[in-house]
Amino acid sequence: MADYTISSGNIFKDLGFPNPDEELAKVKLASKINHLIADQGMTQKEASEFLGISRSKMTSLRNGRLGQFSIDLLFYLLGKLDHEEVVAMKDEMAKEPLLEEINERIN
Repeated sequence: MADYTISSGNIFKDLGFPNPDEELAKVKLASKINHLIADQGMTQKEASEFLGISRSKMTSLRNGRLGQFSIDLLFYLLGKLDHEEVVAMKDEMAKEPLLEEINERIN
């Protein structure tokens, strides 16, 4: 029988990343942003222009390379796409064991 470990629900925590809750929050925000861009039928160029970020930064966002993105910037970008989604994400994230700092930023 193979050895395995049951996930905590946060892959970043399971792999020993520093600040795993923040990393998970960034991934969830980036995913929502990318879904909204796709739902609105924007090209990467259109999205970068609309959001006011460089095309290289847009490429990083699309590919999940989030090291250069802060939680604040991701919430700002999400808000530019759909303000109602920011409120929904706030409610969703408040139910998870994320950093208190993140909850403070969105309250």
